[in-house]
Amino acid sequence: MKKILFVCLGNICRSAIAEGILNAKIEKQKIDLIVDSAGTANYHVGEAPDKRMQQKAIDHNLNISNQRGRQFSVNDFDEFDYIFAMDESNQNNILQLARNKVDKNKVMLFLSFNHPNKNLSVPDPYYGGEQGFEAVYQMLNTACDEFIKTLKNE
Repeated sequence: MKKILFVCLGNICRSAIAEGILNAKIEKQKIDLIVDSAGTANYHVGEAPDKRMQQKAIDHNLNISNQRGRQFSVNDFDEFDYIFAMDESNQNNILQLARNKVDKNKVMLFLSFNHPNKNLSVPDPYYGGEQGFEAVYQMLNTACDEFIKTLKNE
């Protein structure tokens, strides 16, 4: 069974909603995956996702309130098959912890699934308004669909 890890900075907005979206899709489609999320920083370890992102999840019939923030660790390279960074800064932070080429090859920007070779980042909605949370949801929802298509073609 493949294991997927979404990673952003604090693990309370982007990676949390990505985990929620993908978990809902794989449950509905009966796909065996393990999905988790983490942050490169330790700002929100043990905390629930941002209330605004929880509300955005509810708006889309998802519940992410039981998730708790955790920090990415080098052990995640051993646990996960795919490590999806939300932006280049977090991707670089993850790659700095990589021990070898095998570790590095697991890491990519998640939006690469629907925007190949463009190195696009999921913007951090934390300091913005409601529209930023909706935009992030839509980006990640589409990327999750593309990722599932890729998995099915493997």
